[in-house]
Amino acid sequence: MKYRKFGPDGIPVSEVGIGTWQFGGDWGEVTEEKAIQTLRAAAEQGVTFIDTADVYGIGRSESIIGKFLRGHSEKLFVATKMGRFPDPGLPRNISMDAFRKHIEASLQRLGMEALDLTQLHCIPVEFLKRGEVFDWLRTFKKDGKIKNFGVSVESMDEAILCLGQEGLASLQIIFNIFRQKPITALFEKAKEKKVSLIVRLPLASGLLSGKFKKDTVFAVQDHRNYNRDGQAFNVGETFAGIPFEKGVDLAESLKSWVPAGMSLSQMATRWCLDFDAVTTLIPGAKNPEQALENALVSGLVPLSKELHQKLKDFYEKEVAVHIRGSY
Repeated sequence: MKYRKFGPDGIPVSEVGIGTWQFGGDWGEVTEEKAIQTLRAAAEQGVTFIDTADVYGIGRSESIIGKFLRGHSEKLFVATKMGRFPDPGLPRNISMDAFRKHIEASLQRLGMEALDLTQLHCIPVEFLKRGEVFDWLRTFKKDGKIKNFGVSVESMDEAILCLGQEGLASLQIIFNIFRQKPITALFEKAKEKKVSLIVRLPLASGLLSGKFKKDTVFAVQDHRNYNRDGQAFNVGETFAGIPFEKGVDLAESLKSWVPAGMSLSQMATRWCLDFDAVTTLIPGAKNPEQALENALVSGLVPLSKELHQKLKDFYEKEVAVHIRGSY
């Protein structure tokens, strides 16, 4: 596992982390035992960056991570998110009192004295524009409740808006072969500001694993079932905003380009890591085998310049027109 510097203090974190939305049950059922086994497998491969949120399973993901941390001796970096918890819910979540309540609840579930990173969880853009939320976060950092703060965003406009905030440590963005806009819209600006970029959905909700068929059926509680057209939240969070059947076709067309010794999913995640503006990726994993496959990407050689150019052309000519949602 290779490591990159995170935030203003240059904390080393694994360039491949693990996302834990799936531990909340929004990707189908994952038992607590299987979740802890998956975290253990990731940690054994050198993964130190764990991303979660208070709303994943209404605290379940954080609680599972807290149990894992209590039985794990090595230092891990835990990033959580807040702003979308159903109690009291938006827009009442956006107040200093609500922030304090949600930070304290995350600390309790995770068993931590201070959060390594808390991120605003795709909150409405009007609150980002008003700026009070950042004043509150700076206060909680001064008080020792959080060590760093960042924002998980839906669009590049939101990302650029947040870059103007003093003390911002990170931005979490959707970035993958099917969603390449951050390369030109954000990467250089983030590097200039020394803001770390956390990449979610590097496999476009699994499309870039190449394992789905057009008739693949997802569990009722899986967001790939109930949000594939943006019925519950931003469509970009599911299959990167690509219509599912089209995404299956696009992924299939990439299989012949996969370098020897790689899987399609490893090519897709390696592609993300080849950009030095990226600090860490947070692919999800529902079992130890997936965690292992994800982690091994750190040791793979970068993709060739020729393949990068082919993937750029592919995105511009075949993919971009199909993207839906804020981008």
